[in-house]
Amino acid sequence: MADPISMPSTGPTASVIESLKQVVGAQGWSTDEAERRSHATDWIGRFFVDPLLVLKPSTTFEVSEIARICNDNGLKVVPQGGNTSLACGSIPTGQGDEVIVNLSRLNRIRNIDMFNDTISVDAGCTLASVQQAAEEADRLFPLKLGSEGSCQIGGNIATNAGGTNVLRYGTMRDLVLGLEVVLADGRILDGMRALRKDNTGYDLKHLFIGSEGTLGIVTGAVLKLFPMPSTAVAAVCTVPSLQSALDLLVLCKKHGGESLTTFELMPRAGLELVFKHFPSTRFPLGELQDWQLLIEFRSNDGEERVRELFETILSQAFEAETVIDAAIAQSIQQNKDFWALREGLAEADFMEGAVITTDISLPLSAVPVFMDACSRAVLAIVPKGRVVAFGHLGDGNIHFGLLQPLGSDSEQFLSRSNEIQSIIHTMALSMQGSMSAEHGLGFVKNDAVAQYRGQVEHDLMLTMKAALDPKSTLNVGKVLTIENGALSACNT
Repeated sequence: MADPISMPSTGPTASVIESLKQVVGAQGWSTDEAERRSHATDWIGRFFVDPLLVLKPSTTFEVSEIARICNDNGLKVVPQGGNTSLACGSIPTGQGDEVIVNLSRLNRIRNIDMFNDTISVDAGCTLASVQQAAEEADRLFPLKLGSEGSCQIGGNIATNAGGTNVLRYGTMRDLVLGLEVVLADGRILDGMRALRKDNTGYDLKHLFIGSEGTLGIVTGAVLKLFPMPSTAVAAVCTVPSLQSALDLLVLCKKHGGESLTTFELMPRAGLELVFKHFPSTRFPLGELQDWQLLIEFRSNDGEERVRELFETILSQAFEAETVIDAAIAQSIQQNKDFWALREGLAEADFMEGAVITTDISLPLSAVPVFMDACSRAVLAIVPKGRVVAFGHLGDGNIHFGLLQPLGSDSEQFLSRSNEIQSIIHTMALSMQGSMSAEHGLGFVKNDAVAQYRGQVEHDLMLTMKAALDPKSTLNVGKVLTIENGALSACNT
């Protein structure tokens, strides 16, 4: 592992550091080296920058005091939830004296309103704990992510998280009614209103959703709940082409309406790696094709009605030769087995070797052309590379990745990451897409706004940053370009 970076700095006075420690008390900071490194290293171990201090406040007031002290004394604040960012959005960047403010101790479920179908929570609650609290109240909080046991609600809000249920329920932005936010100077914005209609001025919560902690620190949220579906039935289908997959999606939407929650793309290359690295997984159909789909309907109409719905859709799809083969889950366990195929894709990629990943989104009509053109473009540069593209086809979010050639040097392969990603991103943008659908920008993509967005958009973002954080205290170097930072790569 690389040594910490030593940044030139006059450093804060001992009294300032002591003041910060007093705010959180003995339980809110630690000198443990391993703990500090875990908070200062990104999720997959690429980068590490040593922070001045790691603080764990337990109340919004403590967060407010930390922000005020740091802002007054020229320290930088790095807000952190579960530190599951794939874009390095929640670790230091070497922008001076940086204090990590980890919100894991802000973990209360504040209130559940059964009539209003809302849940009010601290930002440090894990996504899984919010899902569980909703389930215990016979409600559903529909955000679904692979990291739900570790990621926190504040981070989900800061990155406008997506996941596998966006097709029906939308992104995190669609699930938030109110926010409590600590501003850069320590003031507390109390917007914890559980209202679905409120036209009294600007809807300020949208400034902070997706801002990755650069405009304020989310400390609490009012979230929407939904009726808990009584039935969930999944199916795995093979299709002859990506265009056929889109034709099937149209059929599913036509007949299933809002009960369609999942429409996931699984490639042959990706599933072969799942079977290799997770031998207990099984493919429920005869042969793998280039493209497979995981489709799920969830409703309160009863299992028989959902199965009839699937049969109606598949009957028409077979007749139109849109589907090659299909299997409908016959039990809860088989439903889980089908999901295991999709959920194993990303992990199997990393277990196989070095992989260059992306998080693009596209208009659905552009997906087939993009996949073909992009595959040819990256393979022209790395001829024996292995394209693995999977993801949330129903909402246009594709994780287009390239695995290192078999037997090749991983470091040499990864040295071409910027070149490969630039090709993929440029192609997505040429088709009116985005180069960051749900993972955010962090610092690994922080030049994207200047590079890929128009000048007016860039200027407006800089204006908002200057207005809300004039001393550039919050999450410096994230979203907008780093000017004087440095990073250390981890050898982990």
